[in-house]
Amino acid sequence: MTQHFLLSAQARSISLKAVFSMGEEKAYETFRQMRWPETDGEAVCPRCGCLETYDIKTRKRFKCVACHHQFSVTSGTIFAARKMSYTDLLAAIVIFVNGAKGVSALQMSRDLDCQYKTAFVLAHKLREAMAREQEGRVLNGIVEIDGGYFGGHVKPENRKEDRKDRRLKANTSGKRQCVVIMRERKGKSLPFIVRNEGDAVPYVRDHVGTLATIYADEGSGWDALHAGWDTKRVNHSVAFMDEGVCTNQAESYFSRLRRMEVGTHHHIAGPYLHQYAREASWREDNRRRPNGTQAAMVARAAMGSTISRSWKGYWQRSA
Repeated sequence: MTQHFLLSAQARSISLKAVFSMGEEKAYETFRQMRWPETDGEAVCPRCGCLETYDIKTRKRFKCVACHHQFSVTSGTIFAARKMSYTDLLAAIVIFVNGAKGVSALQMSRDLDCQYKTAFVLAHKLREAMAREQEGRVLNGIVEIDGGYFGGHVKPENRKEDRKDRRLKANTSGKRQCVVIMRERKGKSLPFIVRNEGDAVPYVRDHVGTLATIYADEGSGWDALHAGWDTKRVNHSVAFMDEGVCTNQAESYFSRLRRMEVGTHHHIAGPYLHQYAREASWREDNRRRPNGTQAAMVARAAMGSTISRSWKGYWQRSA
């Protein structure tokens, strides 16, 4: 029997033990290398681009020779104005990628001994950085498409005679949203959020190549795809696969997202559903990579991202 990748030694290329044993100085140098890889970690002024800077070692800051702007290794990134140590930031990234079905903010706050609010915002900033690689993505080849509904749960009444059929639209809360996943065979994936499955067709036009072959189920929302692509359908009430046509890769994505909802986060609907959907997509695309590689990818994406306008000062705005 073939061993699952997550059970193999290749899947473990970094650990929390290694992160905490490297010390603050080495963690700091790691962040410098990821912020300025073109200059081998030498500081570059984010304001004017000057390569000559003074190193203020007592404060771990730099001063530009040209414009005299002072900045740190995290200035202008999603970690700007951070209060956590570089070791804790690196450990948070490792904890985040180690969760195959995601990591809750409560668990991260306990592992790092920080407030829940800090862990919640940090995790969402990492999700935002992870989603950067999906921007402008166009899928080709064989593309599987499917939709799944999340949120809007309505609790049944206590007494049987008072219960209503929650499958009917009139008895729903109106908060249910549809996550549509488009996934290449042995390739990348791309999720997005719509109200109903059929509303996804305009997004398909923007992100699926015209020469691609689309595999979809028997849902009526996908009927319009036949006008623009070579579309093949499979009737799931009859078979899960029909002459090689299936949506198993899309179902694999929903399996991961459902387990994230039920077992880890318990509630992923609402205005931030798209971030959880993109996180699940990223984890599916990189599921065969070692955790050290995944951590490096997330760290580089975070250091290459600008200040998050959605999450900077999040709790201060809500107050």
